[in-house]
Amino acid sequence: MTRPGTRPRPAVWLLLIALFAAVGVAVGMLLTNIQQRHDEAATQPAQFVTIPDFETDPAVWGKNWPRQYDSFMKTKETGVRTPYAGNEPFDKLAANPLRKKFWAGYAFEVEYNEDRGHYYSLIDQREIRRVKERKQPGTCANCHSADVPRLINTMGWAKMNKTPYNDLNKTELHQGVSCGDCHSNKDMSLTITRPAFVNAMAKRGVDVKEATHQQMRTYVCAQCHVEYYFEKDSKELIFPWSESKKLEDGITIENISTYYQKDGHTDWNHTQTGGPMIKMQHPDYEMYSTGIHAKNGVACADCHMPYTREGAQKVSDHWVRSPLQNLNNACQTCHKSSSDELRSRVVTIQNRTRDMQASAEAAISDAIDAIVAAKDAGATPEQLKKAYDLHREAQLRWDFVDAESSMGFHSPQEATRALGHSADMARQAQLEATRLLNQQQ
Repeated sequence: MTRPGTRPRPAVWLLLIALFAAVGVAVGMLLTNIQQRHDEAATQPAQFVTIPDFETDPAVWGKNWPRQYDSFMKTKETGVRTPYAGNEPFDKLAANPLRKKFWAGYAFEVEYNEDRGHYYSLIDQREIRRVKERKQPGTCANCHSADVPRLINTMGWAKMNKTPYNDLNKTELHQGVSCGDCHSNKDMSLTITRPAFVNAMAKRGVDVKEATHQQMRTYVCAQCHVEYYFEKDSKELIFPWSESKKLEDGITIENISTYYQKDGHTDWNHTQTGGPMIKMQHPDYEMYSTGIHAKNGVACADCHMPYTREGAQKVSDHWVRSPLQNLNNACQTCHKSSSDELRSRVVTIQNRTRDMQASAEAAISDAIDAIVAAKDAGATPEQLKKAYDLHREAQLRWDFVDAESSMGFHSPQEATRALGHSADMARQAQLEATRLLNQQQ
């Protein structure tokens, strides 16, 4: 310690100078590193090849974006089951035989399997019996083949939809889901390639061209993971959404039901009851839109294709799969709980949804039996109309949950509400049919 009035020794000055110099060098290195990381993050990957318009082979895209390609090709892996889904193609009719009864007379009674990964989207469609044994329009290719944007460009969307699927399959369909379904071949930015989604969002007052990047991380998925139908004559692919500017409005099960009632569309007549029916398709986007994650701006890709870090670059994991198979990146980024706790929360919600679903199934099955009994006793279609309508509405709501991919997790309260109404309507249908049966006796 220096005494008052004395000067520091030269050695102390040298030490202080060296210390300050070291601190300056360290700060400079840190700032340089931060700037390098910032530049690295902002730099687009070098493009070694030009990606042609409508290129469908993911390996060609992979020459410029190898990280995304490598993870996408993992969708080829199969055999992993989650409690209610996964990517193992198990027989869903055998898993729940009531499905066959509910879909009597419709193509889904022939064969219905759990989907494999995106790699298999076209392969699985080609191999399913309901496509092989039942005539289907080219519309079916919209969400299963990366060749669709090219076909829309060369044939026109209307002609592609109306062309028989088997005709397209012979010569025009080569690749399942691929990079160009969601990305620009120029800079890999997210883009919408399916007209049905653009048209449906326009009905809701939404111009997808004005979407943010975060919104697009949901919209590219919503091009296909939705409820839809084929227009009777043109076979145009249509999403039954009503006009509304609110995220969740216009696409609830009630909105969809009202749309079908006004449009008059039905998919088939039930071969046991004779009543007109509607089959729900994977309404993942509709269910998600009423849930807490959507309310908080969480996109589909945040959970099913979470970001990973490679240096300073944030890269979406293109191994699209259940978050239950990737809890660390998919859930723990936001939820600071253990993997076991998070898995337990998800499975508990799914088990409770399944319990409600079983109650609705019992009611629908009883309703079908009662309608058949009344019909066999002599009740006319006109007399059975109320029972038919209630049965269709009940099964519509059950199927809204059954066809959706999350077994209620995307929106637990909405799933429970739909199933509760389903069971109630089915019991009303049963009572109405029983009343008619008593009148015939």
